[in-house]
Amino acid sequence: MNQYNVNLFDLPNEILLIILKKLDNMDVLYSLFDLNNEQLDKIIQENTFTNNLNFVLITLTDDVLSISDSIIDRFYKNILPKIHYNVKSLVLNSLSMERILFAADYPNLNKLKIFNFNDKIVLRYFTDRLTTITSSPEEMIRLNNLPDLKCFYLQYDCFSDTYYNHILPLLRHMPNIEQLNLRLIIANQTTFINGKHIYDEIIVHMSRLHIFNFCFCTCMRLYQPIDHLSIDDILKAFSNNIYQQVDCMIRYRDTDIKYHAFSLPFMFDYLPFIDNKFSNIIFNHVIRLEVDDGISFEHEFFMRISLSFPLLKLLHIINLKRQTSISSNLSSNDNQLYSTIIEFPYLTSLNLLFAHYDYVDQFLNDKKTRLPCLTKLAVNYDKLITVTKEFTNERTRLNCMKVKQLNIRPHRNIDSEDFHIYFPLL
Repeated sequence: MNQYNVNLFDLPNEILLIILKKLDNMDVLYSLFDLNNEQLDKIIQENTFTNNLNFVLITLTDDVLSISDSIIDRFYKNILPKIHYNVKSLVLNSLSMERILFAADYPNLNKLKIFNFNDKIVLRYFTDRLTTITSSPEEMIRLNNLPDLKCFYLQYDCFSDTYYNHILPLLRHMPNIEQLNLRLIIANQTTFINGKHIYDEIIVHMSRLHIFNFCFCTCMRLYQPIDHLSIDDILKAFSNNIYQQVDCMIRYRDTDIKYHAFSLPFMFDYLPFIDNKFSNIIFNHVIRLEVDDGISFEHEFFMRISLSFPLLKLLHIINLKRQTSISSNLSSNDNQLYSTIIEFPYLTSLNLLFAHYDYVDQFLNDKKTRLPCLTKLAVNYDKLITVTKEFTNERTRLNCMKVKQLNIRPHRNIDSEDFHIYFPLL
């Protein structure tokens, strides 16, 4: 019988290209580029492999991580200096972006997406030159303009002074931006961010902007009583200044205000701080949600959540108010509850550390809620013990069967047989 030894590099370029296109472009570049093989280097420098570079890993629980240092080192030393001219899009983690951005110039870069921002990083990378040149605005603009940037995506949590002193100046140096995506959580805000503010401070500086997706979540501390604006009042200010659909949510408490203003359709994957009165729309892109309120969340609230957030993967519940007596009566009657079972088909992570034990029962009781994909659970130890009846309650077993990560506070080492039957994958 004849035997054939076929080397991958003996294949025609067309066939080799088809094979490589089946692989992740970052893996191809890291593993095969710059290995003293001219044929391979020529193929890999195709736009297919070099236009869009993603240096971020998204875990099963949707945590954002940088790729390993060894991979970044190789890109920094051997790859980016040779392909930089082709790079049009970069996805970076702020903790490792310095080496990527300093590895080469990117004259054709038109899309930049950065994860895990914080105040220190903004101050270091986007404001040093803005603040050191104060006598000549023209020189400041010349040094800091980003004329080739056409798409910018920023998800960022900051304080109010950082927003006004650093984020807004950064945005004003993108004169040719065509698509802008901003999801900002701003603490210590003193005024509502309304349509006039967004137009005067952002849009008017971007003459070529034609796609603007935004979500401003602001937290305002109340040190004295203020007049309550209605949602209609706020939306009217938007309609007078911004010609696109906008919605808002507002919650007044004795000590603070939480306020959301966002464009429609909602285009971001994370929405924080919503309460019982959230907007009656479908959030098709949201996979991470945080709900908190000083009023109890009833069964019907979570029914609305499941319908309004159909792709939800991570849910964090903050509410120490017990559910009403109606819900308590329902919890004792499985037959009555059967027709109202809620399902979260994609939910993988559930945080109940700051939730009343009623919500532990709400989500673990399979006659109330079904969680077929739950793999990560964070919960208070005493509440878990109470609801599961020390891991003997059949009603709460099913939703725990696939959990691979269990975060219990305060920490306990549990080694009972019932516990391991409840959580067989731990």
